Amino acid sequence: MSHDLSPAAPALALLRGPLPILAAAVLWGTTGTAATLGASHAPAAAVGAAGLVLGGFLLFLTGRGARALIARGDRATRRTLALGAVAVAGYPLAFYPAVAEAGVAVATVITLGSAPVFSGLLAWWTDRRRPDPRWALATAAAVTGCAVLVLGSEDGGTDPVRPLGVLAALAAGFSYSAYALVAERLIRRGHPSSAVMGALFLGGGLLALPVVAALGAGWLATPGGAAVALYLAVFTVFLAYRLFGQGLRHTPAVAATTLTLAEPAVAALLGVLVLHERLGPASWTGLAVLVLGLAVLRAPSPRSR
Repeated sequence: MSHDLSPAAPALALLRGPLPILAAAVLWGTTGTAATLGASHAPAAAVGAAGLVLGGFLLFLTGRGARALIARGDRATRRTLALGAVAVAGYPLAFYPAVAEAGVAVATVITLGSAPVFSGLLAWWTDRRRPDPRWALATAAAVTGCAVLVLGSEDGGTDPVRPLGVLAALAAGFSYSAYALVAERLIRRGHPSSAVMGALFLGGGLLALPVVAALGAGWLATPGGAAVALYLAVFTVFLAYRLFGQGLRHTPAVAATTLTLAEPAVAALLGVLVLHERLGPASWTGLAVLVLGLAVLRAPSPRSR
């Protein structure tokens, strides 16, 4: 049995797994602000659905092997793809209304704070795969940071968090953890990550298309609406999920969902700097605890050395 003891090995592992996922999280952190600035007059669910439809087709058209995965996959693979597509469609249909109800920072924090918990429970339930202690420590720190950030935002003078927004954000967190687990399972079976993401997001986009039609697409004809739809499609769907799929090849879904807790930090900072949302001292403390949790997860495990 051989072990790679090269000094470059830890850096290479980071480049293959955690860093692409963190880069995707940074891109996702811009979604709420972009939607608020570019399409505040449009129905929130329609904005998210439009970005998913356009981005999903881009992922499918550029994903090598996506067509073959759909056409030639066995019954179990197609069933898994169908479940993943439902989860993919559910995320923006829940997340963007959550942003409209609860604000960018709070909705993003609740969504991403709940996702690692859902992911760990789903992995335990479906695979009998109990999360390791380091993941539990990192997730506990990150979720605690998210909770403090939410409470701090209330203390800082913002409007109270609406229950409907909280429920929508929790639904988005469940959807995100579900399709991350589906994507990881398919990638671990040997399917190319670009094919998996292309197939999942084509299905999700097709499911979301009637929502755009039902809620009205007139806002897409405005400069701001067209710009935000294009931005969401290219950067927060196409590019971000290419990076996310690459990272999932080398990172378990339970760890990936914790790493993407970097998104609330980005969203909260943009909410403060761009949208002038107010965060109190407790919120900044929560952000610091969140970053500490991510640092624990990114640190090399003693077993991997």
